[in-house]
Amino acid sequence: MAGSSLGIIYQLTTWGESHGTALGVVVDGCPAGLHLEERDIQTYLNRRKPGQTKIATPRKEADEVKILSGLFDGKTTGTPISMLVQNTSHHSADYSEIANYYRPGHADYTFDQKYGFRDYRGGGRSSGRETIGRVAAGAIAAKALSEFGIHLCAYTKSIGPITISMDHFDQKAILETPTAMPDREASLLAEKYLADCMKEYDSAGGVVECVIDGVPAGLGDPVFEKLDANLAKALMSIGAVKAVEIGDGVEVSLHHGSANNDPFRVQDGKIIKSSNHAGGILGGISDGSRIVLRAHIKPTPSIFSSQKTVNQNGEEIEISIKGRHDPVIVPRAVVVVESMAAIVILDALLVNASCKMENLKKLYLP
Repeated sequence: MAGSSLGIIYQLTTWGESHGTALGVVVDGCPAGLHLEERDIQTYLNRRKPGQTKIATPRKEADEVKILSGLFDGKTTGTPISMLVQNTSHHSADYSEIANYYRPGHADYTFDQKYGFRDYRGGGRSSGRETIGRVAAGAIAAKALSEFGIHLCAYTKSIGPITISMDHFDQKAILETPTAMPDREASLLAEKYLADCMKEYDSAGGVVECVIDGVPAGLGDPVFEKLDANLAKALMSIGAVKAVEIGDGVEVSLHHGSANNDPFRVQDGKIIKSSNHAGGILGGISDGSRIVLRAHIKPTPSIFSSQKTVNQNGEEIEISIKGRHDPVIVPRAVVVVESMAAIVILDALLVNASCKMENLKKLYLP
């Protein structure tokens, strides 16, 4: 299978399936000398693990990470970092009946068409559990970025029709509400909305927003390695994401140039922008202001209500999916979005180190 790797210098390769023995990731290109412990990664994995709230799948997994290589005396060695998380609660029997038909909204049909075979237990490589490796790699990237004063904050912006108010923004609430919303009032409304969805045996979608502060101007390249293009690719590679916005996103199509352009000015001797409609990226290169991106996430496709589909014999049938499923993907996807953004920013930072002769001279000339 091609396409399990991402990155130019900071490169990750994820492996494993939802109901296999384990899942994990190999991270290459992490600079030597970064202080790193398993708990640094576990903190991130705890944000995405199942079974923590009433609006998450009841599947119980500890998702405990083991670092197998790439560390010595608590620091990265510059060699590949391999990490593993065991699967301990895979109920494969829950999925035995789907082996012969295609679930609406899932990758069952497309996998069969591509490979002529699929692992139907929980979705195999298409399962949300594949994101364990992404989050582990993102945790390392975020820790490295913090040493440069670069910080990421992702949160649920909306679930269904319920949208947060930035006037009520409370960063602590992201980790304390079951919705990962930074607005406690909106979270209560979203929880009620989801309870109604569950009564109807249905699911909901929503939007994750991620803001990145401290990114210096000059990251990204102007053609095929645009920073915004790489962020969009990274976020779109998350299974449930159907659209990505940078800055004002789709709203720019409604604006005049006079309203959409961000004026430059000087403040304390530095060039800054008066507004940030561009979301911190111009011409594919970071402009030094806050980067703002949003991932639009589809409703969970596994729903308990009756749906029409087709089996492998080409017969039209009606099904009701069984198993353990999230009524909404969004809250657990928050840390995945944050992790993917961190991976892209760190990779761009490393690539940028060789873009000027003066950078190389600082490294190699006395």
